[in-house]
Parts: sequence; C-alpha cells; structure tokens
Amino acid sequence: MSLKDKVQNLLEEALLERPSLFLIEQKIHPGNSIEVIIDGDEGVTVEDCIAVSRAIEHNLDREEEDFSLQVMSAGVSEGLIHKRQYKKNIGRKLKVKTEGNQTIEGELTSVTDDDITLVWKTREPKPVGKGKITVTKEECISYSEIQEAKVIITF
Repeated sequence: MSLKDKVQNLLEEALLERPSLFLIEQKIHPGNSIEVIIDGDEGVTVEDCIAVSRAIEHNLDREEEDFSLQVMSAGVSEGLIHKRQYKKNIGRKLKVKTEGNQTIEGELTSVTDDDITLVWKTREPKPVGKGKITVTKEECISYSEIQEAKVIITF
C-alpha cells in the first residue's frame, strides 16, 4: 500500500471520529512531505488539527518511510471549494466568479444541494424621471457555474 493510500485511510478514520470536520485537500510532496487541509462546519480548532495529525502520525511507521506531516485549517484566502464551506458562511459577503466571467459580490443568504443565493444592493436609474434609486438584487448560482468563490473580509 502506498503512503498516499495509507494517509487517505487514516484521514478517513480520523474524520469519521469528528463528523463536523471535512477534507479540503491532501497532498504528498517530494520527500514524503504530507500536507492536509481540513475545514469544519463550526470552524477548525488547534485541537482538531492536533487530533487529525496524531491519528495519521501515530499510525505510520517512520522506520518504514520517513515523512513530515502538516495538518492545517483552510484559510480564507484559499476560496471556497467544498459545498459544506458555503453553509458555514451564510450571512457573509462573497465574491463569486462564474463560468461566464461575471463577478458578483453579495451576501450569501441561502445554500441548497445544487446552488447558492447572493443578495446585494445597487444604484440604478429611476424608471421614470431623473436620478437613481437603490434596488436589491438577488441571484441564484449553481455550483457548476462557480469558477471561484471567496469570502470578503471586512474590518
């Protein structure tokens, strides 16, 4: 069994013990440098990273294969990859780039198994007369149309 398969199996077991956590990415770089990125429905604590790290590290034999291991939480700058990441970000502002190269910034108001809904306000010309009015727009975007989605952090 390859190192990648061993790590994958141990990772699956560790995540079964902590159902609120899920895998974002697993890589094995040259020199057996293992990198695991996780996220959680309620976020990821240092203790979560330690538990997943131990579940992998304590079940691999360093005599058999030398390795280094890094387990970390998904960063905000990475963007949203997994559908479960959208649910935990309801109420936050997202910047979504769609397949048609359209960029939409708005508040994530709902998430289904197939799509997300963004709401935002914009200024548009009045239908009658001069001047502008503020209108609320809403767009439903299917996951298949999303090229990139990032949480916009405001301070």
